[in-house]
Formats: sequence, structure tokens, C-alpha cells
Amino acid sequence: MTETITAKPAGGASAPKATPPSRPGAPGGRDARGGGGRGPAGRGGSGPGGGRSFGGGGRGGPGGRGGRSGGPGGRGQGGGRRDGRSGGDVPAEADYDEKNVEVARVTRVTKGGKRMRFRALTVIGNRKGRVGFGLAKGVDVALATGKATTQARKALLTVPMIYETIPHPVEAKFAAARVLLKPAPKGTGIKAGGAVRIVLELAGVPNVVSKILGSSSKINNVKATFAALKKLRLPLKMKAEKGEDGVTLPTEIVIPKT
Repeated sequence: MTETITAKPAGGASAPKATPPSRPGAPGGRDARGGGGRGPAGRGGSGPGGGRSFGGGGRGGPGGRGGRSGGPGGRGQGGGRRDGRSGGDVPAEADYDEKNVEVARVTRVTKGGKRMRFRALTVIGNRKGRVGFGLAKGVDVALATGKATTQARKALLTVPMIYETIPHPVEAKFAAARVLLKPAPKGTGIKAGGAVRIVLELAGVPNVVSKILGSSSKINNVKATFAALKKLRLPLKMKAEKGEDGVTLPTEIVIPKT
């Protein structure tokens, strides 16, 4: 580094002090590494964003106060899940019908007062042997129903049927609720009431007879009905005899012991 010394004029006036030049590449400042300084880029800056950084950001300058710059790549918003799924675990089927068995307003007493929510009991089915139910709460009816439907789609079961009815009588109990289901001949239809009828209709059972023997709670009756449907089993073997044309015709069904 060279220093320029200006000769003192003859009149005795003091000459201006010599000013050492700044470092190369820094047009106006101290400790600048590539531009900035106490200039338009902000206080103590290096680069167009100010601050002691090597590529923007920093304190002051046009980049605003503070912070590290994420660069053009950055952490963007969105992006979705890593496994490629966009929403719920089970896709929504178009051929499933849903019905609210019960919608109730419930409250919880907290330290600050009462918190009100809505509870929905929803049953869905395709009327072809697939049925499920869900129970959920939400701040409004629509949100509670949506959450219950999502639960129902994750808990679908298949109802075994033979000759357009259930294979054998079955009884199930949940809490204080007891439900009895019995097979019925063709043309009988669904003889059931309350929540049991909704489940059997959405399951697509054409002929069945049912009786609620215990509690009248819709939630417990639905759970007892699903417990009964899970007990159903198809016959292990069928005794048959040959007809006149050689076709094997079923004559008796051997029902397994439950």
C-alpha cells in the first residue's frame, strides 16, 4: 500500500490530511468483503444486503432487518408428504352411502367455563356387504360428521351372506346393550328397529330379523350390532344330493358351533 504526501503550500495554510484508500472492491466502508459499507447497502455491510455476510441478508439494507437469507432454493411452503399421500389414509369411495345415526351437543366443564362440542355417530356402507361406523366430536356438525366418516372408512368390515340372509343366528353384547340377529326367508325384508336397522340397510342384508334386548343407547346398540356381525361365519360344508339332470343341489347347511 502506498501513501501520497502533498507538499505544504507556501502561504502557511495547513494542507488536507492524507486519506488512505479503502480496500479493493469496497466502495465505501470498513471491513467490506465485496461491496456495501456505510453506504446505500446498510450499516457495516458486505454485499448488497449489508451485514458481515457473503451473499445478502444481514442487518439493514434493502433486504430489511435481520436474518439469514435462504437463497433461491430455501425451505418452501407446501411440498406435501414424503410418502406421496395427500390426505387421509383411506381414499373416498363414491358408491358408499353415509347416514348420521345420532348428532348430539355435548359440553365439558373446564376451569374457564363450559366448552361446547358436537358429537356425531355415522354409519357408511355400499349396500353390498361392506359397512363401517365412526364416532367423533367437532366444533360444528359438519366437522364432527367428516371426522366420523373418516373413522368409518378405516373400520369397514364384510358381512357374510348366504341365500340372501345371514348364515346363522347370532347374539352379541356391548356394555348394557344386547342385540339378536336371526336369518329370515326370502321376502321377509329387514325386521329391525332403531340403530340396528340403519346398520343392516347400509350393509345390504336383504332379509333378517333383529331384536334389541338391552339398553336403548344408539351408540351401544351400533357397537353391539357390529360385534354380532363380526361373529358371523359361512358354513364349513354343505350336504348335497344329485338331481335328475346330474346337477348338485344343496339340501342342508351344516352350521358351525359358535
